Amino acid sequence: MDSASVGGAATDPNSINEGPSSAVVTALATPPTVSQQGGAGESSSSPAPPSRYESQKRRDWNTFLQYLKNHKPPLTLARCSGAHVIEFLKYLDQFGKTKVHITGCPYFGHPNPPAPCSCPLKQAWGSLDALIGRLRAAYEENGGRPESNPFAARAVRIYLREVREGQAKARGIPYEKKKRKRSTVNTTAVGVNFSVAATQSIDDGGGSGGGGDDIAGGTAANVATATTATATATTTNG
Repeated sequence: MDSASVGGAATDPNSINEGPSSAVVTALATPPTVSQQGGAGESSSSPAPPSRYESQKRRDWNTFLQYLKNHKPPLTLARCSGAHVIEFLKYLDQFGKTKVHITGCPYFGHPNPPAPCSCPLKQAWGSLDALIGRLRAAYEENGGRPESNPFAARAVRIYLREVREGQAKARGIPYEKKKRKRSTVNTTAVGVNFSVAATQSIDDGGGSGGGGDDIAGGTAANVATATTATATATTTNG
């Protein structure tokens, strides 16, 4: 969408990459006076100030509502779809600060270019991904139904994935998912699992026909293994 079509938003969309505004920081950093608290006895019951995440989420939500208001033709939240969300993300690129090299640039795929270039600045994928997460939560907190949440639309997820892959190639910076640590299983849990598996094998193997001997033989070995493991664990604990 042409940036002129959305007009000048009252809230600067560039705030999605920054922390709380100076006004919010000043308000949070300045302690209230005794008169504002209504006495020292009531200070303990005053509500806690919103967290940085909540403040950012509120600003992002107001920015999106302002975008819908300035849209031509104006859009209502009820008529907003995943396509409009993607349109909003593309609109925000004009306020981006991340250099994304185009295909013909000699620094394409170079993580640390030695000289400046004329490639456009865009919103970084990480900023857009975090923004969508906050807006998805704000939509439901403001009465929206989860099944009709435009920020959770499949088209939005595909767009974010394409932005991530495109920026990874252009900037030479791969985005890797963090590997989850596998939880360890103790000996007692293994013994219990063996016992459950052996019991199920006995129930299944009783009327299995021609293969009953093999199932029964494996079941006996499993029961013996589980019994030995349990006895060993009991002796060690004792």
